[in-house]
Amino acid sequence: MLDWWSKYFASIETMKEQLRQQEAAAAEAEEKEEMDIAEEIKLDDSPMKGSKGQPKTKEKVKAPKEDKKKKQQQQQQQQQQPEVPEKKNKQKIDEMKIFNKELEAEFDNFEDWLHTFNLFRGKIGDDDDSTADDERIVGRFKGSMCVYKVPLPDDITKEAGYDPNFGMFQGIPSNDPINVLVRVYVIRATDLHPADINGKADPYIAIKLGKTDIKDKENYISKQLNPIFGKSFDIEATFPMESMLTVAVYDWDLVGTDDLIGETKIDLENRYYSKHRATCGISQTYAIHGYNIWRDPMKPTQILSKLCKEGKVDGPHFGPSGRKKKTDEHLGLMVLHHWEDIPRVGCRLVPEHVETRPLLNPDKPGIEQGRLEMWVDMFPMDMPAPGTAVDISPRKPKKYELRVIVWNTDEVVLEDDDYFTGEKSSDIFVRGWLKGQQEDKQDTDVHYHSLTGEGNFNWRYIFPFDYLMAEEKIVISKKESMFSWDETEYKIPARLTLQVWDADHFSADDFLGAIELDLNRFPRGAKTAKQCTLEMVTETDLPMFSIFKQKRVKGWWPFIARNEDDEMEVTGKVEAELHLLTAEEAEKSPAGLARNEPDPLEKPNRPDTSFIWFLNPLKSIRYFLWHTYRWLLLKILLLALLLLMVGLFFYSMPGYLSIKYLICTRYKWLIIKIVLALLLIIMVGLFLYSMPGYMVKKLLGA
Repeated sequence: MLDWWSKYFASIETMKEQLRQQEAAAAEAEEKEEMDIAEEIKLDDSPMKGSKGQPKTKEKVKAPKEDKKKKQQQQQQQQQQPEVPEKKNKQKIDEMKIFNKELEAEFDNFEDWLHTFNLFRGKIGDDDDSTADDERIVGRFKGSMCVYKVPLPDDITKEAGYDPNFGMFQGIPSNDPINVLVRVYVIRATDLHPADINGKADPYIAIKLGKTDIKDKENYISKQLNPIFGKSFDIEATFPMESMLTVAVYDWDLVGTDDLIGETKIDLENRYYSKHRATCGISQTYAIHGYNIWRDPMKPTQILSKLCKEGKVDGPHFGPSGRKKKTDEHLGLMVLHHWEDIPRVGCRLVPEHVETRPLLNPDKPGIEQGRLEMWVDMFPMDMPAPGTAVDISPRKPKKYELRVIVWNTDEVVLEDDDYFTGEKSSDIFVRGWLKGQQEDKQDTDVHYHSLTGEGNFNWRYIFPFDYLMAEEKIVISKKESMFSWDETEYKIPARLTLQVWDADHFSADDFLGAIELDLNRFPRGAKTAKQCTLEMVTETDLPMFSIFKQKRVKGWWPFIARNEDDEMEVTGKVEAELHLLTAEEAEKSPAGLARNEPDPLEKPNRPDTSFIWFLNPLKSIRYFLWHTYRWLLLKILLLALLLLMVGLFFYSMPGYLSIKYLICTRYKWLIIKIVLALLLIIMVGLFLYSMPGYMVKKLLGA
């Protein structure tokens, strides 16, 4: 759902794109200029072939390029803006103007007719130079001075409404006291100067205008140097007596007085009476509802009519009478956007905007203490009342639950050497957590003694978190230490980390590899372990997916680590399933951690290789001996049987020779009959065994 922050972030992105284009154009122009200089240098040095001065000229040509790169880096550092998620949907979002400076710097301090002059206290003598000029200021004079020739030209004296008492100052507004509703919007502060010993600050907003003094002390933001305030304040003031607005940022302290971090001052009177119409910025589009609702009490056509009347311009006149009123408002807004193109009376009107103002501290003159993003609207009290203030309150994160099931691993590197057999193996387990929640990391159980790098787990992780969809950030609130008074809020990219480890009983576990998945942009998992490759992580042109759109993803992803040559290599592969649910969906369909209820997972069917040797020593010895030396054991067994038979033969030879004669003479025919009977029984058995197959063949043949 679009809101004011959607417009703000879209405007920030547009501003950054414009800055990049400006930098690219400036770099291109500078490079072209350097090439022209280089060509001139070559032409100047062309007669001196082989001279020693040529390398020096090349160095001089290269030097400006290095300086150019340094300048670009400095500009990028200075132009820090809040991170904005990339545009994935080309949805049209209305934008506003983001000024990276004060609004006064963009419109010549709004001194189009009203100028400010400082009034100084006089000096005792000509030699009294010890007092600085700033200390001698006792007040300010606001006005305008003009030297002109009389009588005035006819084009001025013959204008409608000409007043000879004002001379050249025709159309100057009255300086009678006027009651104004001042609406101050404070969005955020950036790069605040630390005010506490921990290098942070607890900032809150304080506003002063005339006799009104507002301190939003109850809503201080704990331990932040880039706080998002998202607050608006309504103040009634009377011009010209109450025209200097002060917006300050204080550091909240539990004990003692609060410290001023910095403040900025705005002369509202100059803005109010300026012809640039700085009372309420002109929006890009006219809307009567939604996030871009028109907030000025006067509609575009009314504003245009007033400007035409003040400038003594005939109009405005809208086309045929059949046009709808809404169309007139859009046409009037279009004219307001191009008001500076109107001859004689035209000028640039202040657009809907956010200005960035430096925060200064009187105790540290000339040193910027941070920057404040804000804007000010002013509405005369004798005009129709404006609508409610724009809701710029910080977005509330939405609660989600990420369920990650680690099914299997494959091709995990083998780290351990077996004591008995010398074979490579690993005791594999997988660890996972969300970025910023390392203290809540979760581990699977251990798949012991994997000889192939294969591991079976069927293990579920559950990670609840708060998420800002528009900013693509996880919001974490936690205390920095046990001595912290309250929690600090952090915004962290949504990233899931999975690591594979080799468990050791008597030493630290060995790290084998890891994969970090950006939950907003990560590659689709491979269907099989063989299709899972290093390119899934290193290639940037692969199609990316978001778990916040897909909701459920399953596949294989590689574990990677750096080898001795500092190159990335695959150290294993993991089959995982990611399932994202909202807090409401998770409550309706609960699931247990690991393999527990509710919705339990089946126990993995691990091979016999994954046992613990000291819990099952006989089983371990049986496996080690049979797996490694089975053919040698079979050969030894056959040789032993053969030797036993030979030994028995020689042992029984004397007795066999003595009884041979008796057996052959007495039982010769009986033995022959028994042998013949056995042969007959074998033949009958073979006949009966093959009869069914024979009958089937005969039937098929028939």
